Amino acid sequence: MSAVKWVLDPAHSELSFKVRHMMISNVQGFFKNFSASFEAEGDDFKQAKINATVDVDSISTNQADRDTHLKSGDFFDAANFPQMLFEATKFDEIRKGNYKLTGNLTIKGITKPIELEVESGGILKDPIYGNIKTGFTFTGKLSRKDWGLNWNAALETGGVLVSDDVRLFGELQFVKAQ
Repeated sequence: MSAVKWVLDPAHSELSFKVRHMMISNVQGFFKNFSASFEAEGDDFKQAKINATVDVDSISTNQADRDTHLKSGDFFDAANFPQMLFEATKFDEIRKGNYKLTGNLTIKGITKPIELEVESGGILKDPIYGNIKTGFTFTGKLSRKDWGLNWNAALETGGVLVSDDVRLFGELQFVKAQ
């Protein structure tokens, strides 16, 4: 069986994160521009070859000053490192429709392994355009300091302004290439 290529449907996909702020609440952000694709044997996603690119400058937390700070050298340094990259090394089905995705994530020129939990939404034919589509939901967590995102400030009451842990979320829809 030959490999089937799937490409991201950006109109039906989103990539977001949450990080604890001041130890009392979460701030959510999004990346508005990203791409992803994968190749798999037929409709079996086991051991799929997955790649993604995220445009760092597209970060949005709905607060312009915070977005500017996140793009600066204190965090992502978007001027010198305009993209984050992900390349899968394993995509193992844990149980029907649920996978563990392992891969290498590159942020600010630092590449480290990461694991994500992935749930498949199945495969369907788009009733309007006739395209074959599949969807996935993923979650994960990383330590931002592992990728050199070290900026922080101490709070008078103890603790820090920005948590080290960042929770990742994605809703991705793909179209089967013709």
